[in-house]
Amino acid sequence: MKEMIGVYLQEVNWLSITVRLILAIICGGLIGYDRGRKRRPAGFRTHILVCIGSALVMITNQFIYEDLGYGGDPTRLGAQVISGIGFLGAGTILITSKQQVKGLTTAAGLWASACMGLAIGIGFYEGAILGCLFILGSVTLLHRFDDYVMSRTKLVEVYIEIKSVKGIGIVLAFLRKRNMEVTNLEISKTRNPEDTVGLLITFKQKEKMTHEKLITMLGSIDEVVMVEEIN
Repeated sequence: MKEMIGVYLQEVNWLSITVRLILAIICGGLIGYDRGRKRRPAGFRTHILVCIGSALVMITNQFIYEDLGYGGDPTRLGAQVISGIGFLGAGTILITSKQQVKGLTTAAGLWASACMGLAIGIGFYEGAILGCLFILGSVTLLHRFDDYVMSRTKLVEVYIEIKSVKGIGIVLAFLRKRNMEVTNLEISKTRNPEDTVGLLITFKQKEKMTHEKLITMLGSIDEVVMVEEIN
């Protein structure tokens, strides 16, 4: 009985199509919910639509190959999804005024959701469910681990806005005085109407200090308008 149900769900029929699309909604929704909760560009509905669309492509591919009897490569439609999803993912990636690259994880999540949808669409239920769990774990648990590692690294990158150009020397003197090695410095004009100057500084601590304490110390400099760590 169990084997008969398994075989039936591998075929293209009303039940298998319904099960696959519902599974695509659940798996895509789980990934999208996490991204939406973190206010990322592509959230709950976007991930669901990507996963459903990918699943439907593979169901259609299977139907064309098995039921209509057309020859050729049975995976050709799925291959187009893998390459085509890059255009959607690229739309979520942006570079902010602080030279931060945002949206890479969201773009990767959309691509992974598309792959997950392909697995669901062809009836590879075990791989799709396990893939969903691993993707979900990557964007939640590993995010916390990444934050933990980054908060304890000696290499720090910060964006600082200062009142005038003379503040550059004050900030650099402040870092040198505390035995910190500046490895990179970029200067840019800000959008602030008060004519402030933006600094993107990467430096290495010789003596370990928490990043929160370091940001507070930089913010206490008279010439500094605002300071923010780049993650």
